[in-house]
Amino acid sequence: MATADQIKMLIKSHFENDEDRFKTLVLQLAAYEAKNGHQSFARDIRDLVEKSKIKTNVIPLNRKLDDLITTGLSEKKIVELVVSKDIKTRIERILLEYWQKDKLKKHGLKNRRKILLAGEPGTGKTLTASVLAGETKLPLCTIVMDKLVTKYMGETSVKLRQIFDFISSNPAVYLFDEFDTIGTDRSLDNDVGEIRRILNSFLQFIEQDNSESIIVAATNNPKLLDQALFRRFDDVIHYTLPDKEQIRRLIKNKIGSYKRKSLSLNKVVENADNLSHAEISLATNDAVKEAILLDLESIGEELLIKMIKERKDAYKRGDI
Repeated sequence: MATADQIKMLIKSHFENDEDRFKTLVLQLAAYEAKNGHQSFARDIRDLVEKSKIKTNVIPLNRKLDDLITTGLSEKKIVELVVSKDIKTRIERILLEYWQKDKLKKHGLKNRRKILLAGEPGTGKTLTASVLAGETKLPLCTIVMDKLVTKYMGETSVKLRQIFDFISSNPAVYLFDEFDTIGTDRSLDNDVGEIRRILNSFLQFIEQDNSESIIVAATNNPKLLDQALFRRFDDVIHYTLPDKEQIRRLIKNKIGSYKRKSLSLNKVVENADNLSHAEISLATNDAVKEAILLDLESIGEELLIKMIKERKDAYKRGDI
């Protein structure tokens, strides 16, 4: 069993909140037990370490931020993101720089932390934030924009300061969804003084931010954004509707074990043209649910086309 010194070092690292040291000692303990013939015990210890990597603690919020930020955990992986090769490569680069940020720091460089995602609704922007959180094992914190922006002069800027103060002391992936709410171009005709103050505050706060957090801003309307914003982000990624190859991959991923061996997706892909990633996912999920309820062993192209057409028709009628 564990030696007295090993136990003391484990206890010391725990109370010093040195998580990396604690995990290293636990793995050393597992190796020690394996060397002494306790293979099953050693395997159980290593399994516990692996499970702990997934269960990152959710950040506790103070009462001032309860309505402004929602926190959670993400287990999303980059393999779940069906996007173009270029977008995937750029996301992988963000992750690589995060994992090796200490190496970059030794050369006086910083990893990409401030990311702007732009594109049509349902093309994978929010999922990208979840993937960044899942891959980095950081909590995912979403800024509640309708609670952030108020009608009272100066109040939104105060809330922004509270959020960025929180960002600086609580490493996580922070998502500002519907970012054009506060990032509207200051030169637009319908602009008012308060919107300018909010944008100027955000520009100041994000430029001054030197935290360990990853800040993600997502917008469906990049043309509405003030040009000064683009210079404040380390990377700007533009999302588009899926091409035929992406539609095919997305459907295959969603169907899973219900894929018929002889299934041809050519007609399905044609019918899904001009739908977003989210819309195709919903239609495919509908097909899977129908297969489950009807006790079907597999899904054919007829069922997939039916669900895709239902979704298209619903949009045309304005049902949703």
